[in-house]
Amino acid sequence: MPHNALVDQMTSFIVMDVLERANELQRQGIDIVHLEVGEPDFDVPPCVNKAINQAYSEHRTHYTHSLGDPELREAIAAKYLAEYGVHIDPGQILVTSGSSPAILLAMILLCNDESEVILSNPGYACYSNFVLAAHGKPVYVPLSADDGFQYKIADIQSKITDKTSAIFINSPMNPTGTLLSPVFYEKLSKLNVPIVSDEIYHGLVYEGKAHSILEFTDNAFVLNGFSKRYAMTGLRLGYLIAPKSYMPSIQKMGQNFLICASSTAQRAGIAALQDQSDFENNMRKTYNERRIYMLERLRKMGFVIPTDPQGAFYIFADARKFTGNSLQFAFDVLENAHVGITPGVDFGSAGEGYVRFSYANSIERIREGLDRLEKYLSKKR
Repeated sequence: MPHNALVDQMTSFIVMDVLERANELQRQGIDIVHLEVGEPDFDVPPCVNKAINQAYSEHRTHYTHSLGDPELREAIAAKYLAEYGVHIDPGQILVTSGSSPAILLAMILLCNDESEVILSNPGYACYSNFVLAAHGKPVYVPLSADDGFQYKIADIQSKITDKTSAIFINSPMNPTGTLLSPVFYEKLSKLNVPIVSDEIYHGLVYEGKAHSILEFTDNAFVLNGFSKRYAMTGLRLGYLIAPKSYMPSIQKMGQNFLICASSTAQRAGIAALQDQSDFENNMRKTYNERRIYMLERLRKMGFVIPTDPQGAFYIFADARKFTGNSLQFAFDVLENAHVGITPGVDFGSAGEGYVRFSYANSIERIREGLDRLEKYLSKKR
């Protein structure tokens, strides 16, 4: 039977394997504490709820412009101007059904059979599979805990060839929560290689300040969305910001592959961007309280955390005191302690020996999960 061999090179998204097994156990009546999945436990902002209902009542349930609702694209451009001081033409924005389609379109645009794309190791598990889907070759730059899981420009330069089509960056980073510095952005922008910047965790920063690659160069493709910052995961709303010269090609792909994002979700996105309530601040404050609590508890248990996360809602912890196999360890914790965690190997070979904890859950559930984990580790010793 016909079969694309590239699919065989793709890895499973292991955190989803963990989540699906956790859900199976829950269906058996077992209580599971979810510290594995990166999904906000907050409801959408009240303004989003109101906007969705209003969109239905006003019959805004038809196709939008293929690039996205003009009002939404104007609001996105205004947000980037207010936060980063960068001027974006709304015509440079493609609204997508979540940020994943934006990643795929960017890779299809930039890659061919000879292309190489530079990625971090560890890094977000799915990036390499998007590269493979576009017939590109992932090229990895290892990150070290000794360096705070930060890219080194020299390491990136050593991987650049005449086949390099893009460099992927993610700040705040999944799984480590680290932020890239302005100095790094300045050096990166001088490499004359298109930068693909995943900025999905902007707005969830507790120490320091998140910067957009667009502050430093126009030779960049920005990926962002509403899932994390506005707790709108199920509404599937994201966007791609690209150089003007690429937009005719991007729009053509959007018309063919997406048609448009959900019209009602787009109205909700406008409301979220224009919201003047304290929703974001309250959510960020709550996450920070969980972050501080979890860091202290995990360190007391014996996990080594090389760098405190500055953003997102993850802690990347060295578990080599307890295991040499993060995949086996994560499933053993799930089966015996009934706590879901993500094995570090999901984020690349350099993540082996680590596990990722998500604090996108209530402080009560986090406390319960860590109590269970502590008992499990005591028995294991």
